[in-house]
Amino acid sequence: MSLEKVITVGCQLPHVDDERFSYSMEELASLVHTANGEVVIILTQKRETIHPATYIGKGKVEELVRLVEQFEPDVVVFNDELSPSQNRNLTKLLNVRVIDRTQLILDIFAQRAWSKEGKLQVELAQLQYILPRLSGQGVELSRLGGGIGTRGPGETKLETDRRHIRRRIDEIKAQLKVIVEHRERYRERRKKNAVFQIALVGYTNAGKSTLFNRLTNADSFEENLLFATLDPLTRKLVLPSGYTVLLTDTVGFIQDLPTTLVAAFRSTLEEVKEADLILHIVDSSNPDYIQHEQTVYRLLEELEATTIPIATVYNKRDIVLPSFVPSPKTDYMLVSALNEQDIQALRRFMETRITEAMERYDVAIRASEGKLLDQLKAETIVQHMHYNEQSGMYECSGYILPDHPLLLQLRTYKK
Repeated sequence: MSLEKVITVGCQLPHVDDERFSYSMEELASLVHTANGEVVIILTQKRETIHPATYIGKGKVEELVRLVEQFEPDVVVFNDELSPSQNRNLTKLLNVRVIDRTQLILDIFAQRAWSKEGKLQVELAQLQYILPRLSGQGVELSRLGGGIGTRGPGETKLETDRRHIRRRIDEIKAQLKVIVEHRERYRERRKKNAVFQIALVGYTNAGKSTLFNRLTNADSFEENLLFATLDPLTRKLVLPSGYTVLLTDTVGFIQDLPTTLVAAFRSTLEEVKEADLILHIVDSSNPDYIQHEQTVYRLLEELEATTIPIATVYNKRDIVLPSFVPSPKTDYMLVSALNEQDIQALRRFMETRITEAMERYDVAIRASEGKLLDQLKAETIVQHMHYNEQSGMYECSGYILPDHPLLLQLRTYKK
């Protein structure tokens, strides 16, 4: 499949420093690569404010027209959300497909979604984005094209009739509501079974899916692309003590995530709010890792998930930045997802963090109570189990979840 030629355009405003702006443009190039495109040239401008009609200034637009004639790109991508009128004006002046960062991210999501919920979320976000941009774009939107910024939503032809789109938005919301209710019932069942839940969160491409796969031996999609994972996956993970927890891989976070997407993917990230522990995965080889950490914390605040204990896992230690310094905010460890010893150390690290959220028990249980002993092994973290021949009792100590139904029973077996 041949790559599409892309020109990227960015405008640096006074409140954005050079480093952040240059990183943002690099990230835009990564997004283009993920969407199967190739950046042929980058055009940037420093301005006090965004030009209301064309986003960049008149002189820069003329320069862009010449670049379009010279490089003949398939698409021009702007590193910001364009207003409907800016998009129309630029398309007319450049005579080439013009899309913005939001459309590019939506396009990647359209490629990456595989579950019914993921596809519905993408379609909803695309329709909400398109609705205010309908006027004057009837011809372009009435048929599906091919290439970056034209994929989706769904297989149906997108009609320009606003009523049709609003009706479809209502239908999708109703379907998503049913899916969310189903997931809530499933989560309640997990809670009732007193299973400890861990959510992996982190900036897109930090290596969450790779770690998830190594820890659970699952086959979650892992690739060096932004937004490789879109749908939350939950798997069982057995810790060194034999205790089983549930581990959930989530969609990657990204700075300046369009509001339509934050809203549309909220239910995908709801899993995070249900977690007993959040493992924040950070790419220690990325020059902008500090910015990434801040983006994740900001989005966790928006999700109202700040009361959940967090531990940080700095990934890719095999290619760590020489200037890397871990954040003092939380407990942390440095790992490489490709190193088996690191994965084992990470399991032990997780087990230690889990015991901090549990209650300790020291009990003596009769040898005849095999069922209770089996339950302890399966549903608690047993640190010590010793058979005392004199008393004919098993002396056990370990950790149990504070809301576990077994806890009351164990209190009657105290040594």
